[in-house]
Amino acid sequence: MKKKIRARTLLFGGVMTLLFLILISRIYVVQVVEGAKWYELAKKRWSTEEQLVAKRGTIADRDGNVLAMDTIAYNVSVNPQLINEEELTEEIIDGLHDILGISKEELRKNVTAKKEDGTFVVNREIRNGGWQIDKALADKIRKFREELAKEKKVYDVGIDLAESLKRYYPRNSLASQVVGYLNKEGTAMTGIEASFDEQLSGENGLIKYEKDGKRVQLSEGEVEYKPAMDGQNIKLTIDSDIQHYVDEALQEIQKKYAPKSATAIAADPNTMEILAMANIPQYNPNEYWKNNANSYNHAIKSLYEPGSTFKIATLAAAVEEGVFNPDETYKSGRIKIKGIPNPIRDIKREGWGTITFLEGLKYSSNVAFVKLGYERLGEEKLRKYYTDFGFGQKTGIQLGSELKGSIRFQYPSEIANATFGQGVSVTPIQQVAAVAAVANGGKLLQPQIIKSITDPNTKTTTNIEPKVVRQVISEETSRKVGEYLEQVVSDQEKGTGKNAYIEGYRVAGKTGTAQKVDGINYSDTKFVVSFIGYAPVDNPKIVVYIVVDEPNDSLVGGGTVAAPAFKQIVLKSLRKMGVAPNYAADSENAAKEVTMTIPDVTDLKVDQAKAELKAKAVSFELVGNGKTVLQQIPAAGSSVHPTQRIYLITEQKEKLAIPDLKGVSLRDALEITSLIGIRLIPEGQGFVVSQKEETLNNVRVLKVVLAPPTGADGVVGTQDAETDAAENEEKAASAGNESSDEGQPAGTDEAADSDSNGSSPNNTAAE
Repeated sequence: MKKKIRARTLLFGGVMTLLFLILISRIYVVQVVEGAKWYELAKKRWSTEEQLVAKRGTIADRDGNVLAMDTIAYNVSVNPQLINEEELTEEIIDGLHDILGISKEELRKNVTAKKEDGTFVVNREIRNGGWQIDKALADKIRKFREELAKEKKVYDVGIDLAESLKRYYPRNSLASQVVGYLNKEGTAMTGIEASFDEQLSGENGLIKYEKDGKRVQLSEGEVEYKPAMDGQNIKLTIDSDIQHYVDEALQEIQKKYAPKSATAIAADPNTMEILAMANIPQYNPNEYWKNNANSYNHAIKSLYEPGSTFKIATLAAAVEEGVFNPDETYKSGRIKIKGIPNPIRDIKREGWGTITFLEGLKYSSNVAFVKLGYERLGEEKLRKYYTDFGFGQKTGIQLGSELKGSIRFQYPSEIANATFGQGVSVTPIQQVAAVAAVANGGKLLQPQIIKSITDPNTKTTTNIEPKVVRQVISEETSRKVGEYLEQVVSDQEKGTGKNAYIEGYRVAGKTGTAQKVDGINYSDTKFVVSFIGYAPVDNPKIVVYIVVDEPNDSLVGGGTVAAPAFKQIVLKSLRKMGVAPNYAADSENAAKEVTMTIPDVTDLKVDQAKAELKAKAVSFELVGNGKTVLQQIPAAGSSVHPTQRIYLITEQKEKLAIPDLKGVSLRDALEITSLIGIRLIPEGQGFVVSQKEETLNNVRVLKVVLAPPTGADGVVGTQDAETDAAENEEKAASAGNESSDEGQPAGTDEAADSDSNGSSPNNTAAE
């Protein structure tokens, strides 16, 4: 018995020893041999990782007004397994259908989604219609979810809202073709969004940390942190006010002429910064899926035959080479070119008889430019100047998919036709760059759409400077061409651009009406009409090009359709820029005045009044620190020059400070100072050019110097009536108790345009 017990004990002990050895061996393998492996697996179990999403950079206009930004959005998902278990399928489908507008068939596919084994999935995203919804819709879903849970007495109804970021465009369609858009997946599709996607996107970061069983971060655990690098912020050269003026003008064209499309570009000719770029039809990038075809930017991506606006390049070349004599005469109407079966004709087939070359420019005579370009300059020089002006090549503007166009120069007919803009394909941005070179002293500049780029991570800003490509013509040639083009606008009898005339400003410009190719021939009913010009001629501040594709009236030309829009844009823009009108006493058109009626903003909140006046491009100044407009000077309904400044009185007179009265007529100055309670002492006559506050016999007085509106620097003429010195002294002595508004005679600046062309194909361009 003892032997059996001893044997069993030894056996048991041996087994236990063996097991212990196996355990020790296993522990050794796990702890030593495979220790690193198991340590890494353990770390994964007690560590977690979260992605830190980088914020996409903003896009703003030149004044910092945001055009594109990230904002909070919500993504809807459902739990089909839970919904099926709680028998809520129909309620969920009906509720989401009412809130999101998604079809019930589409919702049913998501709410009843199953795996391959036939079991319901636990998460299904509602991508089509439930992705990146705004807070208002998200709140409705939350309310529906709570009410359904309460009604069915369940904790969870299987609807989830996940917070995310989406791209938001606060100005909606303003400059939308320039800014571009992101689709719902966050992919940059067009415009600045696509061209600068890498800079705007930034780089996501992450954080890894160790946690306990309750997912609480361990205080002494390892932490790996990589911060998110937010995207860079881009400031455009776009001026939102001028962009708004351009949009308004294009909308009027759309209402009146219903074209296939219309494009307008406004730029500073001295820097080639794009102040506005717009196309119609428009689209809203916040709802791009409704009409995203309208996101196409014709300004850089469409080619047009420019017609007679292209004559500016030929004219500049002819003046530079000394072959343009404005007083030299020629026979208009038609010209025969060797090797061309049909003669090239003017828009007026019988011509205007024997006229000067300057008159030919005013009438937009094709024959004049064939003589200048084809006969006198010749193929080699023409090609050089057209190339130097940037045609047939990309401008380099910082937007993708720009086209370069072409100029056909193989046959004599093509060379001759190119002189007046036929057989040439250009983009609107090329036209603007070329005419800006004519305006600014002869320098071709690269168009700029980016003002600056700021990196929020390094707090550094990169400013984009103007870039001169080449000197094309001399400053003297630039000056002469400007004076010639000015007469195309100012001559109200012969000038095709007379509808672009702006009283008080020197405007240079040229109309264009080009036949469109229909098959292999030029159409007699389909035209592209345009106008391009700049102002003021002696110190250009803005160049504007408007091109309209197929207006609904085939008899109208660029002078009828595009010139009035140009006038509207330029006048408002110059007023916004504070550019004073330049009146010339001996001007033939001095009596042709443009007036505006002062809107009524009395009793409006200051912010409302400012917004209304700003929208109408009315210059104004706040007098006082009140929140409501108590009075306005001049009074509502007054007829004044568009550059007249409006004073908004917001406080009682005892609290008012003296405003800047420069450019104000004596009558208005008297009314304002009388309201403030200060005596006015004028010197001279006309309009205020300087002011100085003094104390005279212990009485506060304001001395002002007035000068007539002769166009001197710094003089802002606002009315054409003048008050003589005796009347000034008499009114000043009465402390300005009597006042009145002097209006101006309205200008009769309307004239029919005659630059359309219905001649046979291949022998004449439309005007």
